[in-house]
Amino acid sequence: MDIRASLRKVRSDFHPTFWVANGMELFERLAYYGQQIVFMIYMRNKLGFTEAEAGQLSGMFGGLIYLLPILGGTLADKWGFRRAFNIAFSVLALGYFLIGSMGMSAFSGIYGGAPQYWLMMAFLILTAFGGSFIKPSVLGTVAAASKPETKSFGYAIYYWLVNVGAMIGPTIAYFVRDSFGNEFVYLVSSLSCFAMIIVNLLLYKEIKPEKTEVVESLGKKMENLFVVLGNFKFMIFLLIYSLYWIIFWQEYIIIPYYVTDFIDKNYPYEILQSWCGAGAIILLQIPINRLTKNIKTPNAILLGFATSSLIWIIIGIYPSVFTIGAGIVAFAIGEMTQAPRYYEYISEIAPPGQQGLYQGYAFLPIAIARFVGDPIGAWLYQTSRAAGKPERVWFALIGIGVAGALLMWLYNVIVKRNETKVARA
Repeated sequence: MDIRASLRKVRSDFHPTFWVANGMELFERLAYYGQQIVFMIYMRNKLGFTEAEAGQLSGMFGGLIYLLPILGGTLADKWGFRRAFNIAFSVLALGYFLIGSMGMSAFSGIYGGAPQYWLMMAFLILTAFGGSFIKPSVLGTVAAASKPETKSFGYAIYYWLVNVGAMIGPTIAYFVRDSFGNEFVYLVSSLSCFAMIIVNLLLYKEIKPEKTEVVESLGKKMENLFVVLGNFKFMIFLLIYSLYWIIFWQEYIIIPYYVTDFIDKNYPYEILQSWCGAGAIILLQIPINRLTKNIKTPNAILLGFATSSLIWIIIGIYPSVFTIGAGIVAFAIGEMTQAPRYYEYISEIAPPGQQGLYQGYAFLPIAIARFVGDPIGAWLYQTSRAAGKPERVWFALIGIGVAGALLMWLYNVIVKRNETKVARA
């Protein structure tokens, strides 16, 4: 089969709405990662917040972005994905504009006497509310617009495009920041989301899944949350897994500060992070999957933990652009090793008949990591910098990473021991 025939087959395997939804997801991720990479510098250098305050704001925003979809998905199911997209992109466009406007001289008269911290917190919560509808709407569309035999490939396309957005967004952010200022990166994010309102209205066609599913109420969602929280084994696993994401998000918290404060204030740290991180995933995801496919799931997760965690030792010994870039690539390799197996493991440990329920809470570790890790990372940087020993922040990350890897190893040992006892009984 030639390339042209292969492309025709790919197009025919998915409903046209599949491509519309994934195209909108690409631009939403472009907007999100573009603003996220400049967030900490913008908060400190332009708006005057301390590193610790910026970390608190980042943690609230990021935590809600990954927590609210659990409830936002219910509303998206009830409203329909097309309406949910309209609401999401409208709120996102407004939210990003408001966040950026706080740093624009044209609006200084409006915000001059307002409590800056709490006003920014309100804008971030509003924006996170809009973002809460995106993931369930895109993933719901992928499921409904794919044939059963192509659904897995559909999710792979979705994941690949997420990383394309994660690479392009920060790249654009660098050129905008360098030419106009960090506040205008938010204007670009706002315009990107506004454009998707038009795309959604013109091109998105609502489609229904072949099997009608029962839409759960918000009350049922909360009840399910307590069901999941009641599974001690699952919660221990999620808490350990959140340590991994705590150090991952320091690429957006600590690295922008460290590069601009101690290496080169004009260095394009946005490109360093995005091309080494998302770029590595785009290029290496399939080869890594093939190399690790025969490794048992718990071992693959542990290997990914260890790879991603220990690389910070190199950065700690000799922090430079080269070692930071190499560290981000190595971290991405660890992510590629364990991330796909994470969802596989959740399906294995979920009680019979509750696989879907447990997968719905798979983003909890990222939400926990953002709520907790962003403020911790920013505070660590602020105190280390104030003490004149910025290298300490790298060793703190090493400690968190090593602790996570050891705890995951211990978890695997205990689980395997208990499974052996049950098998013998």
